[in-house]
Amino acid sequence: MKIFPAIDIKDGNCVRLVKGDYSTAHRVAENPLDTARSFEAAGAEWIHMVDLDGAKDAALVNKDIFVQIARETRLKVEVGGGIRSMEAVDYYLSNGISRVILGSAAIKNPEFAKAAVSKYGDKIAIGIDAREGMVAAEGWLDTSNVYFVDLAKEMEKIGVKTIIFTDISRDGTLTGPNLKQLREINCAVSCDIIASGGVSGINDIISLRDDGLYGAIAGKAIYTGDLDVAQAIAEGAKPRDLSRYFAKSELIPAIVQEASTGEVLMLAYMNEESMRLTLETGVTWFWSRSRGELWNKGSTSGHYQHVVSISGDCDDDTLLIRVEQIGAACHTGSHSCFFNEIGFKPWRK
Repeated sequence: MKIFPAIDIKDGNCVRLVKGDYSTAHRVAENPLDTARSFEAAGAEWIHMVDLDGAKDAALVNKDIFVQIARETRLKVEVGGGIRSMEAVDYYLSNGISRVILGSAAIKNPEFAKAAVSKYGDKIAIGIDAREGMVAAEGWLDTSNVYFVDLAKEMEKIGVKTIIFTDISRDGTLTGPNLKQLREINCAVSCDIIASGGVSGINDIISLRDDGLYGAIAGKAIYTGDLDVAQAIAEGAKPRDLSRYFAKSELIPAIVQEASTGEVLMLAYMNEESMRLTLETGVTWFWSRSRGELWNKGSTSGHYQHVVSISGDCDDDTLLIRVEQIGAACHTGSHSCFFNEIGFKPWRK
């Protein structure tokens, strides 16, 4: 998982807000360039920057600061705030900025977002900022009636590869990210999801990594000293820790269910390696107890299972895998393996 140290700029200064409230802005560092260089020295590859004045005024108010950091450090700079036109996108991407974040434009002018993605591909990210699940815009001053996952799906359709999701109620609070909403959006779309808002320390980084997030933005926790950038980068680079699912046994049962209908398709077993492969590839892998080897469902028949979601039960020792099944799930040609009905007399009151 990639770590994105954050610098928000207001009136030319490095500031942080609480829950997006501009009246709470307080200075957290002396100089944007020096701060960026400190992140670079700690091993950061990316830096996340926001033009708070630009977000409110719909203009590139602090553009010179962002371009200076892109030119005078080796950091990849992603910038959001006030980007409402193709000219603004062109300016940033032709002046050393690695990725431009469209926020309000994605909901107010989806055709512009579509055109920008068509022109620049993965150099365009979409920032989805939500208040109680509903998308906010205009520097978080307005709240729409659009649900955050619905917007994510629309952005996926136009080719967006990266989404930055912020729960405004957590931003700048050090109360932890909204894991529930992050899991929801991460499962709903194929886009890389970068978590933003609420990171309070290294344990949040570990939780986000183990939930399979592509990236995490950290701001206030860095400036308060609650999160060390170098430690966060090192922790984010580690593989997801799946050991809790295999604490009782090297193999756990995995129930496979058709996502669209709820029909149970099959039961198989996973070890840690097959679970990791499933999470990484998006199709199911299992462990064959009879052959003593890994197997990828559909590799010979073409009847792949595209994973929609994976859930652990209350004891974390059984998995429920919801899939889109291609063809038959059963080797007999039946859609489901469960077709041998056993006669019994139903209980009646």
